[in-house]
Amino acid sequence: MDIEKSYNLALDYLYSFVDYSLKHSSELAKADFNLDRMYALMELLGNPHTKYPIIHVAGTKGKGSVSALCASALQAAGYKVGLYTSPHLEDYCERIQINGEPVSHAQLVQLVEQVKDAVARVPKLTTFEITTAIGFLFFAGQIVDVAVIEVGLGGRLDATNVVTPKVSVITSLSYDHMAVLGDTLAKIAGEKAGIIKPGVPVVSSPQKDEALETILRIARERSAPLTLVGRDVTFMRTYHSLDGQALQIQTFSWAALNRSISPDTERRSKRRMINLQIPLIGVHQVENAVTAYAALKLSGLKISDEFIARGFARVKWPARFEVVRRNPPIILDSAHNQDSFARLRETLEEQFPDKQVYLIFGASEDKNIPGMFAEMNSKIKRLIVTRADHPRALEAGVIQQLADQAGIPNEAVTPVEAAFARALELSSKDGSIVLSAGSMFVTAEVMSAWKK
Repeated sequence: MDIEKSYNLALDYLYSFVDYSLKHSSELAKADFNLDRMYALMELLGNPHTKYPIIHVAGTKGKGSVSALCASALQAAGYKVGLYTSPHLEDYCERIQINGEPVSHAQLVQLVEQVKDAVARVPKLTTFEITTAIGFLFFAGQIVDVAVIEVGLGGRLDATNVVTPKVSVITSLSYDHMAVLGDTLAKIAGEKAGIIKPGVPVVSSPQKDEALETILRIARERSAPLTLVGRDVTFMRTYHSLDGQALQIQTFSWAALNRSISPDTERRSKRRMINLQIPLIGVHQVENAVTAYAALKLSGLKISDEFIARGFARVKWPARFEVVRRNPPIILDSAHNQDSFARLRETLEEQFPDKQVYLIFGASEDKNIPGMFAEMNSKIKRLIVTRADHPRALEAGVIQQLADQAGIPNEAVTPVEAAFARALELSSKDGSIVLSAGSMFVTAEVMSAWKK
């Protein structure tokens, strides 16, 4: 059979199970999330997730960037590195990569066949659980040296949380998926901090007090030494432009942070500076880079600052303030909650202080759209409302009503490709920025249209 036909049949098989990423928030809230199914499936497959060291990354925003930075640095150091992320932008296979190369369509077909018997023996498995198992199995079969695993949703009950990692990482926390994770930062932090394992070091990005208190409490309860970026690891940004950023981190004995040396030795440990460069844009990406650096240093994996610097400088992580054209600018971004829109606006004001945007915008029905509009209102010249080809995507008319309430000039254009064409048309007249944000699914379709 033709490989592409076999690949599409494999995807049909995966999507024949419950896929909560395609469900409305009301159904998501009723979901039966637990790890029993995943443990049973792993056992049937020979526990492939125990065959290699793992860096486990949770968070609301930045977890993909931190994962990509860690994987890139480890690859630069000569490791064979598995990277598991979600969702994908254009191709399902993007979720499972080794050394930056996605699993091939043919390999995915083989992996699906390989898991079918085991899957049939575990009732009520989900698409994400099966895909996660396939990722673990692929990494074991390809004999990776290390894998970087990004949490899908939450942490405590996420399918990836069957792992016992070398280091657990919690990136910036904010309000998202509240129907499942809770309606306060403390509740959300409790779910995210569910990845913390007894005695395993934890690295956290800077957090709001409410979230930090929860993370500190859970780390203390599990005797997991916690390193907080901004408190234990200090840094400063030294340069920024559309080409990237430079930062300086104050480093010292990582054994001290792991509490594996005495306090007296810790006080005597000499601090020094390391300079790094990243192609990712925005102050928040500097925080992500420091978080990734600390995670690598606390992982117990052998990696020098030289290789970290090399890997960070080479990292690729698309649709994160990705400027695909500079004049007039076209920017692809994946911001989809109020906090990430605040970061997006800050980055726009820093890089393009005198420009407004034609914002190509769609969103899922569980998102805080008024909050996103409140953050971005001052930069929007016109909102081009559209709808991605996704079951959770809101109808354009609903978004337009919210835009009207916020006093934002708007029009609806579907499909996404036509919305992109309309934004380009408007931008050609006045040089304003064409920006896609609000939904990764919309941005993925804009990306495909731009590549055409």
